Amino acid sequence: MATQLAAGDALMIIDMQNDFLPGGSLEVPGANALIPVLNRYIACFQTYRLPVIATRDWHPPDHCSFIEQGGPWSPHCVAGSAGAAFHADLALPADTHIVSKATARDTEAYSGFSGTGLQESLQSLQIQRIFVGGVATEYCVRNTVTDALRLGYAVIVLQDAIQAINRQPGDSRQALDDMIAHGATLTQFQAFAA
Repeated sequence: MATQLAAGDALMIIDMQNDFLPGGSLEVPGANALIPVLNRYIACFQTYRLPVIATRDWHPPDHCSFIEQGGPWSPHCVAGSAGAAFHADLALPADTHIVSKATARDTEAYSGFSGTGLQESLQSLQIQRIFVGGVATEYCVRNTVTDALRLGYAVIVLQDAIQAINRQPGDSRQALDDMIAHGATLTQFQAFAA
């Protein structure tokens, strides 16, 4: 079934930053393959003059999620660093709404809604339906999607534009099942082109 974009739709790209891409300090395997797919979605949303939102980890150097602070992750996406920058090949429009998360030293924030003002931004843009792609499926994508659903948005996960870390085999499938159980639907780019 074809997906028809309309007023009230927004594209949300999760954490497509250098540190999560090949060569980064917290690489999501295969994440670079998402860039051309996300660029096609971006072009589609721009054609309809619909908003594009990009979330990013924007950590202080001593963030609680880092191993040195007792967290699970190697240091990544330190605010202002090259690793925290969006990948150069990602064709973000000049008017992209940037959402910085996990900016406080002692607060983890996998969701784009955690202390960021994203909900207020979406309300001001009169958004009702969110299309989500990016990394990593079982962390920031899943948490952002389930928060959006809890807040009453319709959420469509772009299955061809997400990638998991898969620390445990099956993490990706479990995350997808969880998002669907909360009310998300899945689509792929072919549905837009239909």
